[in-house]
Amino acid sequence: MKIKKLLEIGALFFKLGLTAFGGPAAHIAMIENEVVEKRKWMERDHYLDLIGATNIIPGPNSTEIALHCGLHRAGFLGLITAGCTFIFPAFCMTLGISWLYLKSGSIPTIDNWLFGIKPAMVVVIFFAIIKLGKKACNTGPKIVIGTVVFALSIGGQSEIIAVFCGGFFGIITQYLPLRQKKLFSITLPVFSIIPMYFEKIVSSKLGVLFFESLKIGAILYGSGYVLIAYVEKTFVGDLGWLTPGVLLDAVAIGQLTPGPVLTTATAIGYFIAGFWGAVLSTLGIFLPSFIFVIALNPLIPKLRKSKITSGFLDGINAGVMGLLVYVTISLATQTLTNWQSMSVLVVALLWMWIKPFRLGIPFLVVVSSLLGWVLLCF
Repeated sequence: MKIKKLLEIGALFFKLGLTAFGGPAAHIAMIENEVVEKRKWMERDHYLDLIGATNIIPGPNSTEIALHCGLHRAGFLGLITAGCTFIFPAFCMTLGISWLYLKSGSIPTIDNWLFGIKPAMVVVIFFAIIKLGKKACNTGPKIVIGTVVFALSIGGQSEIIAVFCGGFFGIITQYLPLRQKKLFSITLPVFSIIPMYFEKIVSSKLGVLFFESLKIGAILYGSGYVLIAYVEKTFVGDLGWLTPGVLLDAVAIGQLTPGPVLTTATAIGYFIAGFWGAVLSTLGIFLPSFIFVIALNPLIPKLRKSKITSGFLDGINAGVMGLLVYVTISLATQTLTNWQSMSVLVVALLWMWIKPFRLGIPFLVVVSSLLGWVLLCF
């Protein structure tokens, strides 16, 4: 039975790793569709709690959601299986494109194939907001919290601060004095200190690359794009191993592949130290997320037993909905710039509404890609 569950988890997240374009918000929507709606592996309320929890710890949110789902379904081995199979396709693709880049000096152009996927992902996120929002924003105060976080996001506030504000507003809605109960405090970021000491005793280039990647993965809050700032400071500025131009090319390669945005680290590691550099850089950037999820997951049900921590989690969940609305509007503004993209959007809307033959989102990704490529020919 355990082996069967592991095979199910591996097959699902490998498929998602191959088709999960569109960034973390789209990934979370696709995982919700597969894990909650189609397979019924967990209740939507619990899935919302997982989303809220991942927003208050460092690391790539969508990868951490995959890890939580694997852990929930089949324990520690399920977590390892989900994480590895979700990351592996993007790792292989990024590695291959990086090799071609060093051989040819240019990045393969697949923009026409990606063109149609972006409007489809806007629709996927939109439908996820509707489904998750019914649970996360089912009261007046929660709607207000979501609206406040949305407004903070529009105002340029960082997403982690905006979501934490939602959590504290959620506590206020419980009408309990803060001194009556101890608030849940996240101590996991303490792990981020450990790599700083390890790197001092490692002198090899591969060792420094691994521990620098580990340090970045342990303190990386916000979207995967924040990675660029850390990498620029460490590998371009401090160590001088990359040029700004090569760094931007590594980021572009990371954008070409599905799955976690942080597989940009694969390209960076390959440019610095070849195959083993890619392996160690990828391992270092993702390893903290595995540790954080293992430590945090058992605590999530306990948060619901206290009114204050339950309110905090409710506020976080409502805030995440506001953040998702902001992300969706931002993506739509950047994506829907011509009649071709609008046409793909309409087709994707009808697809998600009618769900022909119960075909899933991965199939929608393929159809949207082909449709976008055809429309660009006109």
